[in-house]
This record gives sequence, C-alpha cells and structure tokens, in this order.
Amino acid sequence: MEVFKTIKSLQQSLSLKDDHLTLGLVPTMGALHEGHLSIVRRAKEENNLVVVSIFVNPTQFDKKEDLINYPSTIDADLEALESLGCDYVFTPTVEEVYQGDTRSEAFSFDGLDSVMEGKHRQGHFDGVATIVKKLFQITKPDKAYFGEKDYQQLLIIKKMVDLESIPIVIVPVQIYREIDGLAMSSRNTRLTENQRNAAPEIYQTLLKSKKIFNNNDLDSVKSFVKNEFIQNKDLQLEYFEVADTESLRIATEILPHKKYRGFIAVFAGSIRLIDNIALN
Repeated sequence: MEVFKTIKSLQQSLSLKDDHLTLGLVPTMGALHEGHLSIVRRAKEENNLVVVSIFVNPTQFDKKEDLINYPSTIDADLEALESLGCDYVFTPTVEEVYQGDTRSEAFSFDGLDSVMEGKHRQGHFDGVATIVKKLFQITKPDKAYFGEKDYQQLLIIKKMVDLESIPIVIVPVQIYREIDGLAMSSRNTRLTENQRNAAPEIYQTLLKSKKIFNNNDLDSVKSFVKNEFIQNKDLQLEYFEVADTESLRIATEILPHKKYRGFIAVFAGSIRLIDNIALN
C-alpha cells in the first residue's frame, strides 16, 4: 500500500498503472469504522486497484465546532486499509487540495439540495460536491463508492457527475449497521453511555414507520415518528421526512408506483445522527 500527501506524487504513481486495470475510489474523512471498510471491500471486489482518500473537508462543515471536533485516527486508519489490501491512500492537507482558495463552487442541483440536510445545513452540499469533483479530477477513477447512510449526498454526487459530464460510475453501498441497528458513523464514538444506549431507537423507529407507511396514510407515519421522540430525554428529533427516492421531493401524499424513503435527523445532546430507510 502506498500513501501519498501530494497530488503530484499520487498522479505520478497512478500514471504507471496499466490502462486496462480499473480504479475504484472511496472518498472518506478518516476515523474509519466498519461501515467505511465495507465500502472499501466492495471497491476491492469490483476493481483491480483501489484508492482511498482521507481528507477532512472544511467547506462542507456549516458549524466550525464540528470541523474542530471531527475525530482523527490516521494511524489506525492506515493499518485497517493495509489489512484490506488497499492499493493507494491519499492524505493531503487543506492547502494541497484548495491551493489557498478554500471556497466551494456553486452548483445547481435542481432542488435535491433544498430539503432535509440541505435545508438544515446551508452550503453543505456545495462543499461536498466541490471536494468530490476535485478528487475525481485528481484520481480519474472508473468507479466511486458512497454509502447510502448519506443517501441525499449520494444523489447530489450523481447529479454533479451528470452536470459536469464526468465519465465515472457512482456505486451506492448499503448502510452498515451495528448489531443493535444503529447506523455506523464516526460520530458514534462521541456518544455518552446513555446516548449510545438510546441511539438504536432511531433505526427501530424507522423500521416501525415502514410498517405504518404500508398500512396507513402519510400523516399517521409522521405523527408516529414525532411522538416516539417526544418522551425521549436522550434523543431530540430534528426532522423526519418522507421523500421521493429519485427526486427527493417531500411527499404530501402517497402515490402509486412511486418509491419513497424515510429520512431522519436526531440530536443526542450536541451530536447529530442521521439515518434513512426504503419505505416501499
């Protein structure tokens, strides 16, 4: 496994690979857990070579304290990636990536960015698309892999690829969960014992909402989820939305032949957790 800190050194090494070998990219911000590693394994299965980027991207944080508090476990990350047979790791500095101009590009996502995470985190998706576009330009992979936990982000990246006419296949990877159902996240390590014990309620509520969705009307589903968190002292609901799987338009009624997902954001103290589920 080769580790690179500069764009030039990474590109020089990538240029030496045979043209017929496929390259998969897994963008991460480090603090790797089994969820990340499941994505790397998928990329290894489907490509001859895999590059993993570890870069905490400042332009996608709407709150400075979240950027400051983002965990860094670089030694453990590299050890885990080496054990999986990762070929290249890219660990640049902010200066290396942004060259002194730490600003986001402005994109038009046709409303994909105006709901849920986009509504609650201003500028977040412009920051995400900016760094992912840069990583695509640097590495020129055949495929790039993204977890469905950040489902809205996944659709945003697909849209950016279409807008920019980037010749790359975006591969979604299923949410990787703890045994108790909590979606794996680097933020989980910051939960107190009480918060960690309470957090599986998020997924349990999503599972129950799926059953109600298939038997009742939309208002019943939303009321159920809201009521589940009213009495919970450890978890505070920020939002629960039912949206069209492809357009992310918030559902006002359930239409036949449409696919829907339930999206949720919950605070455990100051720590924000998100999850989602296919409803039909």
